[in-house]
Amino acid sequence: MIQRTWERAKMATTLDQVVVATDDEKIAECCRGFGADVIMTSESCRNGTERCNEALQKLEKKYDVVVNIQGDEPLIEPEVIDGIVKALQAAPDAVFSTAVTSLKPEDAFDPNRVKCVVDTHGYAVYFSRGLIPYNKSGKVNPHFPYLLHLGIQSYDTKFLKIYPELPPTPLQLEEDLEQLKVLENGYKMKVIKVDHEAHGVDTPEDVEKIEGFMCERNLS
Repeated sequence: MIQRTWERAKMATTLDQVVVATDDEKIAECCRGFGADVIMTSESCRNGTERCNEALQKLEKKYDVVVNIQGDEPLIEPEVIDGIVKALQAAPDAVFSTAVTSLKPEDAFDPNRVKCVVDTHGYAVYFSRGLIPYNKSGKVNPHFPYLLHLGIQSYDTKFLKIYPELPPTPLQLEEDLEQLKVLENGYKMKVIKVDHEAHGVDTPEDVEKIEGFMCERNLS
């Protein structure tokens, strides 16, 4: 799964370097086996953003933007990666960028599918494991364009260095979503909408779905 994600990331035109950051030597050994550059990070990293920051400190080359691509996104589109990088570069008031797609009705109440609401200027308002917005009927509105967060985000490197120093925030802890610490501290996050079906692997059932998807499309 990580190898497929790495291969897709290597296809993005905006990335100068792709590395796997992990605190697990078994994962590191496996990744080196298929040719990936690996950076070992500490077990103290509380989320992917902190792991990216630690990996950045160990890289010899300096970068303006760092992209966090979760290893459980084996079908991530290179165009999505390029899209969030360009969106961040075009929004000097933002320190963070990410992508969303249309939420499927069957995923509305799945806490593993993170939802997002965006303002009229394309900046994130909130992320939640619950359905947002939530109407008085308590049911999914088939006519409302709910948004699903994809497992990819990019950061301005100056902000990335600040992030670990910010104390955990109430909403971040309650939802267990690292993006909320950014918003609660008053920083802006640019969001792009993409026509890309989410294929993150959060449960064993997701593995079966992705394997079936790949078989249907003859993806090796």
